[in-house]
Formats: sequence, C-alpha cells, structure tokens
Amino acid sequence: MGRFILGVLLAIVLAPVCLLGWLRFGHPPVAVSDPPLPQEQLLTGIALDARIHREMNPNPPIQDTEDNLVAGAHIYSEKCAVCHGFHGKPSAFGGQMYPDAPSLWEMHHHGTETMMGVTDDPPGETYWKVANGIRLTGMPAFKGVLSETEMWQVSLLLARADKLLPPGALEVLRGEPAVQAAAPPLPEKTTGKTQLPQAKAAQSNQKGSDR
Repeated sequence: MGRFILGVLLAIVLAPVCLLGWLRFGHPPVAVSDPPLPQEQLLTGIALDARIHREMNPNPPIQDTEDNLVAGAHIYSEKCAVCHGFHGKPSAFGGQMYPDAPSLWEMHHHGTETMMGVTDDPPGETYWKVANGIRLTGMPAFKGVLSETEMWQVSLLLARADKLLPPGALEVLRGEPAVQAAAPPLPEKTTGKTQLPQAKAAQSNQKGSDR
C-alpha cells in the first residue's frame, strides 16, 4: 500500500515537471504549420460550445430588415472580409491561419450536410463569437469596437448568407468598389490667371453698363 501511495505522489510531482520540460526543450505545436495535438480541436470545441450555449442570447433584439442587412454588409466589409472573404472572393490568407478563418460566403461540408458559412449556427451564437472573440484563433473581440446593434446586424446577415439578400447588401459583399462621382471640370485659364464663371459674368455685365 505504501509503495502505491509513493508511486501516486511521484506521478503527481513528475507529470508537471515532464510537461514543463517538453514545453521548454521539446517541439510543442506553436506554429500554424505544426500538426495539431491529438483531439485538440475536439477538446477545445467542447469547452467553447459549452460556454457559448450557456451565455448566448437566443432572441435577437432587432429584426433582419433590409436596412439592418445592408448595414451588416458594410460592417462585414470593413471588419470581417479581410479574414473571411467576400461573396465569391475568398480571403487570401484566411486559410493560412490556425484554425483557419472559415470562408463565410462559400459552401462547405458539415457532417453529411452542405451549407454556406455559419448559416447552421443561430444568430445568438455568431453574436457571442463576434462580441467575445475566440482565444488563440485570431478571432478578435469586437465588444469594444462595435455597438451591440452593429454586432447583431452582422450576425443576422451571416445567418441569412444562403438566402436572398437585398441588392444593396450584395453589392457591398461582392467587394465591388464604390462608383465615384466624376470630378468637376477645371476652371478655364486666361492670361495665366484662373477665371471663374462668376467672374466672367461680372465682367460681361460691366462691359454692358460701360456701353
């Protein structure tokens, strides 16, 4: 019995020592290109899912109206597209992250089903991820950057990624540059000096009065 207790105590002491030695002198997977630890995504996913389902709000306080969807598209274009891509234009480096930043406007397989982006997640789950971020994934927390309304607008937009969206939202989500108004013509120059139309009119009136 005494040897058993001694063995347990040695295991308790040696286990963290061996772990620290591996972290300090070994080759732990800290680079994106390193292979993951056994069951790494499963274990982290369990903790993440439990936290989200415990804290998320299942009832969005706003509706997915056209105005909210267009506003969400602008927010997505400014804050999210660099990692998650535009509609039909995947991100150039989202797939080089670990875990990779999913293309939210591309079809993907989830088990036996095929879906677009995170349309299989309720808006409340997406809102939680937008607001709080996900540690060690590159996903930032936007709680201090966007308002609650803005975070709900982009969450509702992503929940409807596989449905018909307003034309104004689609134009933004395709990453199309805004059409700029034509620049006004430059004022004419006479004798090396710029003469505005108002000045021309004033001169014409002055000549008429002189006559």
